[in-house]
Amino acid sequence: MAGQLSDRTRSRFGRRTPWIVLGVLAGGLSLVGLAFANSIVGVAIAWVLVQVCYNFAQGPLSAIMPDRVPLSRRGTFAALSGIGLMVGALGGQIIGSLFFNSLAVGYLFFAAFSLVALTLFVVFNPDYSSKEMPAEPFRMGDFLRTFWVSPRRHPDFFWAFTGRLLLYTGYFAVTGFQLFILTDYLGVSEPQTVIPLLGIISLAGILLATVVSGPLSDKLGRRKIFVFISSIVTGAALVFPWVSPTLGSWMIMTLVAGLGFGMFQAVDTALVSEVLPSAKSFAKDLGVVNIAATLPQTLAPGVAGAIVLTFGYAGLFPVGIVLSILGAFAVWPIKAVR
Repeated sequence: MAGQLSDRTRSRFGRRTPWIVLGVLAGGLSLVGLAFANSIVGVAIAWVLVQVCYNFAQGPLSAIMPDRVPLSRRGTFAALSGIGLMVGALGGQIIGSLFFNSLAVGYLFFAAFSLVALTLFVVFNPDYSSKEMPAEPFRMGDFLRTFWVSPRRHPDFFWAFTGRLLLYTGYFAVTGFQLFILTDYLGVSEPQTVIPLLGIISLAGILLATVVSGPLSDKLGRRKIFVFISSIVTGAALVFPWVSPTLGSWMIMTLVAGLGFGMFQAVDTALVSEVLPSAKSFAKDLGVVNIAATLPQTLAPGVAGAIVLTFGYAGLFPVGIVLSILGAFAVWPIKAVR
């Protein structure tokens, strides 16, 4: 919805900026609510608001690349945005571990940090005015139909969405349970002392893969082979703690998965931007693609929890491996991108 609304927004600040600012403001207030929630119902309501509000910022933000970046430079741009995404995700883990015993302060810190970061972004990277763009008439039927992208009419977009959905689900089904895997499966007594090191190891792999693969993808003019290899590498990394449940194996997995996931983040974003159905709805279509990244993070804990209850933590790894490999093969039917 955020992408759809921003595509239709006409203002002197552009189509994206108003929603990015509103999203981060509302997201920050939701985090404040989460900090002071004192019941499971309060936590649930605040967390849903956090997801909704920050995704209202994320949807329009993801449209910056197709809005402004030429095709020949998208691999490099995707690499940089991928670095930002993973530094944020892993940096959040590292910083979050510092607030292990003071969660409320941590929520307040992240609320303020995100507000400052996105405010600086829109100030130093102003959007183009959209006041002169023709305003499309609003029809509810047309509005609702835009949320459906036909796999028959746009098969490349469908396969790109499916590949991302599969890899993210496999990856987060395992890494989303890292705290409990460390304590209950690997026997680490104080996981909060290990998580920052794991974050640094993962970040090192991600940065290396991202810096190399994004520009190299631009130079070679190829995307699919990088996405394929990255998915295979991410799946292969999960083999290590599965066959050898030790902290050392988990560290190796963290590094190798970082290499694979970093390559994926760098190139898949560029690939997706080249198979979008319409230039009139970049933000909406990227919002749909963003579901493939956010939905697994939301659903994977529930699905993974059921797997753990049935098969133990060891059952997570073959599921993650299979989903990652299926995600690799999902990109081959794409025809519009080499």
